[in-house]
Amino acid sequence: MGSSSRANLGSWRSFLGTLRRDVRANTLAIMAAMLFPLAGLVGGGIDVARIYITKTRLQHACDAGVLAGRKAMGGGTWGQNNSYPNTSAVQFFDANYKNGSYGAGNPVVAFSENAGKVTGNASVQLPMTLMKIFAVAPKTLAVSCATEMRLPNTDIMFVLDTTGSMGDTPSGDSQSKMASLKVAVKCFYEVVARLKTDANCTTGSPGGGTGSAVQVRFGFVPYATNVNVGYLLNPGWFASQWGYQSRAPRWWISQGNPQITTQNVVFTKVSQSNCTDAGLAAAGYNSTTATYGNNNTTKDETTTINRATSWDNPKGGTCYATETKTVSKYSMQENVAGGPSDQFIDYHYGKITQSIAGLKNGGSWNSSFTLPLGTNGATKTIKWDGCIEERQTVGAASYIPIPSGAKDLDIDATPTTGDASSLWGPALPGMIFTRNGGAGWTQTESYTTNDYPNQSGYYCPVPATKLQAWPDASAFDSYVDTLTPNGNTYHDIGLLWGARLMSPTGLFSTENAFTPQGGEIQRNLIFMTDGDPCTGVGNYQAYGVAWFDRRQTDPATAPTDGCTTTGTLTQQVNARTDAICSAIKNKNITLWVITFGYVAPSTVTRMTNCASPDRYFSASNAATLQQTFASIANQISQLRIVQ
Repeated sequence: MGSSSRANLGSWRSFLGTLRRDVRANTLAIMAAMLFPLAGLVGGGIDVARIYITKTRLQHACDAGVLAGRKAMGGGTWGQNNSYPNTSAVQFFDANYKNGSYGAGNPVVAFSENAGKVTGNASVQLPMTLMKIFAVAPKTLAVSCATEMRLPNTDIMFVLDTTGSMGDTPSGDSQSKMASLKVAVKCFYEVVARLKTDANCTTGSPGGGTGSAVQVRFGFVPYATNVNVGYLLNPGWFASQWGYQSRAPRWWISQGNPQITTQNVVFTKVSQSNCTDAGLAAAGYNSTTATYGNNNTTKDETTTINRATSWDNPKGGTCYATETKTVSKYSMQENVAGGPSDQFIDYHYGKITQSIAGLKNGGSWNSSFTLPLGTNGATKTIKWDGCIEERQTVGAASYIPIPSGAKDLDIDATPTTGDASSLWGPALPGMIFTRNGGAGWTQTESYTTNDYPNQSGYYCPVPATKLQAWPDASAFDSYVDTLTPNGNTYHDIGLLWGARLMSPTGLFSTENAFTPQGGEIQRNLIFMTDGDPCTGVGNYQAYGVAWFDRRQTDPATAPTDGCTTTGTLTQQVNARTDAICSAIKNKNITLWVITFGYVAPSTVTRMTNCASPDRYFSASNAATLQQTFASIANQISQLRIVQ
């Protein structure tokens, strides 16, 4: 090494040593060394914040998109109206996320639907700012989102008017009201249950169901003059005997074996040709006589029979015979079956207490039983289709509040075996005989051999159902297809039993209070009618034959019938309807009311007041009826973010 090189090295070492001993120079070196790490920290913080803000905004936009798309889809399909639900989803995404925000670009978004669930995926490219100096590549930010129309645990009870006018076809429609109702109910089911029925619904073709996380149940109460609920009820809730406008046969019932005595007798001045069994009978020597006692409720019947043994001419035509006397004892009995040795007397027509014990089979029901109500007291089979007669009631101008004696209007009270006023009876048209026939009905009871028919009008709808899951759309279709129009319009009985079958605190509280897992239940009663109340005093309905029984009206005055507000019987139906509507709403049940076709202004007012607030609808034709049911279904459903 040359002398000059050694000199330079020494100078350098001297500089470093000086620098080492000088603290001011240390600060400068440290600052220089930390410049790049500090730039990384600051730049990283800024870019991390940009990533967070951009991804949050992207997630909000995705959520807004699926919510908008699912709402636009409603109860229909994803592809309806030229894929309007998907278009709405994209539009809401774009409105909530602007391309280029925070420097991000290349947004990609896609929405899809399956079984009512709308799913979205979105991504953007976010370039770095200060982190570029460290060669950090742009970040791809991706989010996913989903929403579905999910019901809470929900009970839906349909109370459906199936009266005769439902068979009419409205002007401008091509099918009857009943056919339109069936389609509307099935399309409602499609929206709520997310299962495809056999109906042609404007809402599309759903699928997939509602899943196992939620309980959705449907029940039905078709109504006309009555409801068919009997086979759903405990036999112990029914009386074992019930009063009907009926008849009872009266019999002379034989009391043991007859007393028989025989003796020889002689008849004079009898020709040889008449000295025969037939000749003696023709001559009046045979006879039957009756002796009555105990206020004519018992009798001894003596029958005398003479049989010729010989004839003797020399003695002037003497006929010798054997005379047999038979004394039979009888007691009069009513409403029993006679035997071969008993004698039918006549019928007792009136309000007859009849035994219905033959319908009960322990904890279940028989569909028929027999009573001696046929011609001349012959055995007759009495069939039961399931319609009922209501328990004790009282007549009143208003039933708000419900009078204590009107046990029929108590939604929740469970019958008590020892309290006859709390029990129901079966409606049995085969038990009814309207006395005096075509000669004019009469309140007066009578005893006659006349065989009067049943001239009352009887209409029993198809059986109601309790609330139940309907996971099989074909079973739902099959039930709805059984609905048949017939009979007059008694709104009160339909609403009453719709409430009873869904009340959480009544007859079926163990089934209705909570789900099996203890979950709360949202309750909806959907009441649909095509018109004003219409009654008939000759209807055999839930309170008997109104003209005879007069259970709802003044017993001393013949009731009058009519439609809308005409007639004492119709006024009773209206008053009871008002009270039942109020009681239903007090059960925290949402009461939806739909009128189909024209109804009188007074009925519109009544139905509006009957419904829960803003839950009254009017449909004029098949299309609007389906739209109304679909609208209610969508309102019952609730949007929930599930991802």
